[in-house]
Amino acid sequence: MQTITILGATGSIGVSTLDVIARHADKYSVFALTAHSQITALALQCRQFNPKYAVVSDAAAAASLQALLAESGCATEVLWGVEALCQVASDDGVDTVMAAIVGAAGLVPTLAAVQAGKKVLLANKEALVMAGGLFMQAVAESGCVLLPIDSEHNAIFQCLPTDYSSAVSSGVKKLLLSASGGPFRGWSLEQMRSVSPEQACAHPKWSMGRKISVDSATLMNKGLELIEACWLFAVPAQAVEVVVHPQSIVHSLVQYTDGSVLAELGNPDMRTPIAQALAWPQRIESGVADLDLFDIARLDFEQPDMQAFPCLAIASAAARAGGDAATILNAANEVAVQAFLDQRIEFTQIAEVVEQTLNGQVLSEPESLELVQQSDSAARLYSSSYIKRLEK
Repeated sequence: MQTITILGATGSIGVSTLDVIARHADKYSVFALTAHSQITALALQCRQFNPKYAVVSDAAAAASLQALLAESGCATEVLWGVEALCQVASDDGVDTVMAAIVGAAGLVPTLAAVQAGKKVLLANKEALVMAGGLFMQAVAESGCVLLPIDSEHNAIFQCLPTDYSSAVSSGVKKLLLSASGGPFRGWSLEQMRSVSPEQACAHPKWSMGRKISVDSATLMNKGLELIEACWLFAVPAQAVEVVVHPQSIVHSLVQYTDGSVLAELGNPDMRTPIAQALAWPQRIESGVADLDLFDIARLDFEQPDMQAFPCLAIASAAARAGGDAATILNAANEVAVQAFLDQRIEFTQIAEVVEQTLNGQVLSEPESLELVQQSDSAARLYSSSYIKRLEK
């Protein structure tokens, strides 16, 4: 019986994780569930899974959740704040942590789970984007088992040798990251200037939160995944290539020096990588329908349009630049995406904000979590100031 903490339980990854867990109540029990603002949804999850702890962002949210749980007689203890998140991620009673908090907010509790030597299922790519060097050092020092949940990285993980240690020793030539292309595949930059948040959040294949949906629409999400892949699999940015695949059936590929290309295929459903990581190195049923190749009939691949989707090019450049470039990139993007969702800037100005913020910062090599957070804060201030100028 594995005990599990889910950081970000009410998001799409958290909900899918609980769906898989519910199918295997004899194998998994829930230790803690956390959420930011969806208190009612979290209360329903607590009633169903009866975790020891539930964690929310602040005291007011904690009071609201406590009242909802008291009505139903649920004995789950309610905590709040970052320290509480770290507590339920590192507690001795926890075997596995699903790290699914979106954005920079997930870094500190995910790192706490790593430092405690937990089995960490990583859906929070920003933790590696912001602090990849420090994060992977902590993984090595703690003996943490780190398993990727993003469908692309999970696919690569499945296509690598079981004794994989480095690209050179394993004969890996290139990692090929699949991208659906998002809702605006084939559009020109000019066509995208007037798109609305609703259009940007309408992903053709995946059901996701608003922030990651916008990232998928700009292809920034694929840029962040490129950076994540470099850290996860110890390869340079030049060894990672993005391939647009609109059917979202081939989740990623690994090309070897002998000419072989291995791919992982499946229906576009996040329960597949979640179940793979939960049960690793075994396999369990996920609830996902079998893949019908005859129904799919064809698989298409194309190069990404870097002119129409400059965020991908900007992220690739940040990966090559190293230092805290990726930290700055992520911070500026989070601020810019929120400004777009608030209808303060245009969709195409997201890339402009990120690029200008990168150009306005002096890059350095962050040697501590505090320095990473300083770079993050400085980039957020700069990008916020730049957005105010755009609004005028």
